[in-house]
Amino acid sequence: MPPTISATDRPLEKLTADAVVVGIGKGPDGLLPTPGSDAVDRLLGGRLMAALADLGARGGEDEVTRLATFGQGPFPVVAVAGLGAPQADGGYPTDAVRRASGAAARALTGRASVVSLLAAVGGAPDDERLHAVGEGALLGSYEFTAYKSALPADRPTPPRSFELVVPDAAGAKGALARVRAVADAVALTRDLVNTPPNDLPPAELAARGAAAGKKAGLSVEVLDEEQLAAGGYGGILAVGGGSTRGPRLLRLTYRGRRARRSVALVGKGITFDSGGLSIKPALHMEDMKSDMAGAAAVIATVCLVAELGLPVDVTATVPMAENLPSGSAYRPADVVTFRNGKTAEITNTDAEGRIVLADAIARAAEDSPDYLLETSTLTGAQTVALGGRTAGVMGTDELRDAVVAAGTRAGEPMWAMPLPAELRRGLDSATADFVNANPDRLGGMLVGAHFLAEFVPDGLPWAHIDVAGPAYNTGSAWGCTPKGGTGTPVRTLLATIEELARS
Repeated sequence: MPPTISATDRPLEKLTADAVVVGIGKGPDGLLPTPGSDAVDRLLGGRLMAALADLGARGGEDEVTRLATFGQGPFPVVAVAGLGAPQADGGYPTDAVRRASGAAARALTGRASVVSLLAAVGGAPDDERLHAVGEGALLGSYEFTAYKSALPADRPTPPRSFELVVPDAAGAKGALARVRAVADAVALTRDLVNTPPNDLPPAELAARGAAAGKKAGLSVEVLDEEQLAAGGYGGILAVGGGSTRGPRLLRLTYRGRRARRSVALVGKGITFDSGGLSIKPALHMEDMKSDMAGAAAVIATVCLVAELGLPVDVTATVPMAENLPSGSAYRPADVVTFRNGKTAEITNTDAEGRIVLADAIARAAEDSPDYLLETSTLTGAQTVALGGRTAGVMGTDELRDAVVAAGTRAGEPMWAMPLPAELRRGLDSATADFVNANPDRLGGMLVGAHFLAEFVPDGLPWAHIDVAGPAYNTGSAWGCTPKGGTGTPVRTLLATIEELARS
């Protein structure tokens, strides 16, 4: 069961839990206290800061120092989470608070109940700070244990409850309801991404997405191989042709009350990517179970929009296929005809994401949405350019920049990237309308976006979010981000849609 989260405005000395969380800053001359750390320091007789100094605490981000209170307070353990350097106004960035909350939740494995004073940290409006603390706590306590055959009954587990100390507990209920909904959507995305590919073929991913959609009250449509062929989805069928587990197209539709805007979501759902006949190296191929992270994110996002009841229409169009080599696999030199009649010469079967997305974007555009947001683990070039934590965003300038700003607010780093016209020439084909991959590796992330742009109608604002690195953390956990599926970019998509709904 996921942990519970609540708010309280009772005095600290009247609260009991297995641990209390406070924040501490990093100053040029040492540690910087916060209102929360000051409150705990008073309960401990003024000994907290000296103890932290003795333990070598520096207040840096992702640093958590745990101390025993030896009966000097109502909590047996104090977890002091580093916030990094303060801003010019003395407060701390919202995402620093979110990361501190997540790092503390991970550090308190084995403690059932936690009281957090991080909402007292300055630097952001109360609701924004409360969202950050709550999201950090819930996301930081995530774990994926579905495939553990035997879990000891006494094993240390993440905290089961978080109580946030705020000035007005009754007024925080609405904010915490949103926090709960967002955390559940991110957890759904993480669960799907972490599921082994033998248990998540396209049909199963479609079924799980359809079940989530029905639970959220959405209209659901699933197309199988015969329906895809009848509908002219040549790209999805080509990529899925190498597997005995056939492709699918999932459509989830939410109609918001008093909606003035419509948003199309598209997410790449390659349930496993071997590279096809252009096969990948064996090293790290196991990470390719995450190649459906974009699909998982848009499924979770449209369900989240419905749960929050946003005044906007949203339809998710999700292509799903397994890219495997076999006698029936598509080949380099094949020509694929897409739903909108355009054709592509295949030069690399490992550039398959754009092939299934082309059909999905073409279908999504038929609904005449006001905006189109697409996300995918599209290119390894994204990680070369921006690393494993920052997504690249391309598309029409205004919407691209709105997505980047939303990512900043949500705590999912994004970076605006251009679409230089000269890179489009690398997709020219003597045989078809274009090739699917340029043998020149320069600007690979941008070339991938140029391919997708061929399927976006003129005048439709669109953004492509390449999350090849950020969607799947192959390193150690940090902040509220676990190893494995991260749930990126659910929070960015939600923040973008909320902003579009207000426009």
